[in-house]
Amino acid sequence: MSTGNAILVINAGSSSLKFSVFRETGRESVAVAINGQISGIGTAPKFEAKDTHKRPLGERSWGADEPSDRTALLSFLLDWIEGHLDGAKLVAAGHRVVHGGTRHAAPVLITPAVMEELEGFVPLAPLHQPHNLAAIRALAEAHPELPQVACFDTAFHRGQPWQAQTFAIPRELTEEGVRRYGFHGLSYEYIARRLPELAPALGDGRVVVAHLGSGASMCAIHAGRSVDSTMGFTALDGLPMGTRCGTIDPGVLIYLMRQKGMGADAIEKLLYNKSGLLGVSSVSNDMRALLESADPHAAEAVELFCFRIAKETGALASSMGGIDALVFTAGIGERSAPVRARVGDKLAWLGVVIDPAANEANGPLISAPNSRIPVYVIPTDEEQMIALHTQEALDPVAA
Repeated sequence: MSTGNAILVINAGSSSLKFSVFRETGRESVAVAINGQISGIGTAPKFEAKDTHKRPLGERSWGADEPSDRTALLSFLLDWIEGHLDGAKLVAAGHRVVHGGTRHAAPVLITPAVMEELEGFVPLAPLHQPHNLAAIRALAEAHPELPQVACFDTAFHRGQPWQAQTFAIPRELTEEGVRRYGFHGLSYEYIARRLPELAPALGDGRVVVAHLGSGASMCAIHAGRSVDSTMGFTALDGLPMGTRCGTIDPGVLIYLMRQKGMGADAIEKLLYNKSGLLGVSSVSNDMRALLESADPHAAEAVELFCFRIAKETGALASSMGGIDALVFTAGIGERSAPVRARVGDKLAWLGVVIDPAANEANGPLISAPNSRIPVYVIPTDEEQMIALHTQEALDPVAA
């Protein structure tokens, strides 16, 4: 890495910590230099780092008798990174934080007051927020002098019309924060910036973006701004996902409580960990395994997934008063041609026609010339968005 400034990007999970190091190449410009992760946190941690050509830069495993809590691991990571900067200076760390509540429509420099506020959102994102915040605390303990910036998955959706954010419940609950927030905002923001580079005419257009991965959602974007989304109060809503149920009749929860005697913890585990593609198929939560399986239940899980994507496309188009393009992104969206083809078939009523050869090649344009609506495959880059936001948060001129 050349001299200059560098930014560390962290995406922390329950047992893993993915990281990237970006070098600043100008104002509002960064380039990735290192990618890696620490996996097996809490059991047998293992560190791996690669350069932009996926060549190994470093590896390490921790034994049972070695300190390997998050603070120790992040201290190791910072020391390792600083030894591989080739004269560059690490100036900040940017974190993906799932929930920013109603107040945060932009990244924020982390302070004790901000951390206290973000702790209050843990009940809204119980599977993600605690681990995001644990990484921030551990890094602050290991390197207290390093500025840290929180970048929120909810922020991109904060400008949605009130109708898209409001449940039909007593107003006092809405005012307390029980509302639709939307998630995967960093991914959607990246696509909103990237799409006009591929198709300038769509910069002001009405676009439905399908972020399809283990966690899946969709978003209506008009003129680069979020108008509506499938995820709501939590990241459990909307499309069926790998192990999450997606939209479900609230009456089902009442039934589970009254007739099955299930408490909140049991219901949470059922809806977050045992449902979705896994629950329907009883085979796997991995789309690749489902497409390869001869089990009819696996085929049903794939069909349900594609059915819901097509259904939500129509709903999101309605929120914008029309649709000018459809974009697939994230793991399944970027790599599963069969899923894209099935969704395209279900959207033939909109004039969607998928080009089989372009679809197999993963795009970027996968619609046929006679398709009324262009369809794209655009790889997302949430880490780059975090690096750019961190750069901006530290820039007094931009602020």
